Amino acid sequence: TKTISKCYVQVTGMTCASCVANIERNLRREDGIHSILVALMAGKAEVRYNPAVIHPSTIVELIRELGFGATVMENADEGDGILELVVRGMTCASCVHKIESTLMKTNGVLYCSVALATNKAHIKYDPELIGPRDIIQMIKDLGFTTSLVKKDRSASHLDHKQEIRQWRRSFLVSLFFCIPVMGLMIYMMIMDSQLADAHAHHNMSAEEMETLHSSMFLERQLLPGLSVMNFLSFLLCVPVQMFGGWHFYIQAYKAVKHKAANMDVLIVLATSIAFVYSFVILLVAMAEKAKVNPVTFFDTPPMLFVFISLGRWLEHVAKGKTSEALARLISLQATEATIVTLGPDNILLSEEQVDVELVQRGDIVKVTPGGKFPVDGRVIEGHSMVDESLITGEAMPVTKKPGNTVIAGSINQNGSLLISATHVGGDTTLSQIVKLVEEAQTSKAPIQKFADKLSGYFVPFIVAVSVVTLFAWIIIGFVDFEIVEKYFLGYNKSISAAEVVIRFAFQASITVLCIACPCSLGLA
Repeated sequence: TKTISKCYVQVTGMTCASCVANIERNLRREDGIHSILVALMAGKAEVRYNPAVIHPSTIVELIRELGFGATVMENADEGDGILELVVRGMTCASCVHKIESTLMKTNGVLYCSVALATNKAHIKYDPELIGPRDIIQMIKDLGFTTSLVKKDRSASHLDHKQEIRQWRRSFLVSLFFCIPVMGLMIYMMIMDSQLADAHAHHNMSAEEMETLHSSMFLERQLLPGLSVMNFLSFLLCVPVQMFGGWHFYIQAYKAVKHKAANMDVLIVLATSIAFVYSFVILLVAMAEKAKVNPVTFFDTPPMLFVFISLGRWLEHVAKGKTSEALARLISLQATEATIVTLGPDNILLSEEQVDVELVQRGDIVKVTPGGKFPVDGRVIEGHSMVDESLITGEAMPVTKKPGNTVIAGSINQNGSLLISATHVGGDTTLSQIVKLVEEAQTSKAPIQKFADKLSGYFVPFIVAVSVVTLFAWIIIGFVDFEIVEKYFLGYNKSISAAEVVIRFAFQASITVLCIACPCSLGLA
């Protein structure tokens, strides 16, 4: 017997089925090439050759001469079939040994491991020499029942409905409470500018100004130190912090637990500190029965949460769209195939229905009119029109006669066909397309990797900056109190200088955090 080796060649530049036919036709003529099989979507060719006559590098040269790019693929185990089975009826370790040893003796089985506890068998095999049906039959002959591990065909892992719902809810809650807060802010701004105008025109004294300021409805104090404005902002802020920010808190907690700092950590930090600081300063003002209402940051959390939850919601909607397309693609795959046995002169001897994953390379598959092609293959017998629009986009049905190739997932129209399977399981054109789309979804754009890396540094950096700000102002304040006095308007003269400095320093450092947080929106 001649020894036959197998090599895989990565082929680039193929655009359609005629390129594939061209390569296959030309290489078959060469001496020493036993068989060649080209997969268009995967861009790889599997060549069986006689090493005494021809060498892989020569094969690559031949393909290059045809005008395609080609390189030999090093890891040749790509082409091995992998089979996952559930085996029932094993009672002890000797059963396991019996199955493993029997399979390993078989020509074509490369690796086999059976787990008694889970009733599972994991088998690697060479699809040229043996197929899944043969393996299953051998295990049955040993007296065990066996079945395929059912793959989840529904593509439920691609479903983003729950996330979409959750972020939409989060966004709507935040928005509902954010609008009044924004309204209050704008009203305050307008009133402040009017006051400034009045002050400019009438040269009022600061005391009159104070009385005018506090005569405004929103600045009126319900309790000493608690203005209507601050009270309303507080009431509107609590539900957002609780419900709008719920998912952020969970995510941030998980990130911190794994010693990572992501955007959620920053958002949670900024909003929580703003909220807690504002709340504490209100309590202090009420305890002091302050005349001037303290500056609070209750408007920060609702507005941040609105923007960010809107962003997350849109992101998941977009992801959902791609996934929907994938789920549709996956649903095009046929689930069963009719395998026939042919006698001499292509007489049908028998046929059986099997799961599509059990179809082996070289099987003869019968496709009835209106049926889907379960695998890629070549027509052996029959004439028909085939609708291939799902792969090629071509609306007109394509004529198929013996020798033509057919694509898994396309629909047979009027004639019955017998095809010989060339690509099965994960190698079919359709599986490759699904795989490509999935990879495109999971792989990140370089800029996105960069942004992720940056945000890893960004969060600790901002926290550090705000801490520096805090201490810097405290030091400045104790060294030169007048600077603080100049910038910290409307503080209560009755409190000690040290307290003023510390309050001002806190206010400055929190402002840094709150301003840096939407900046991570820029990162996003």
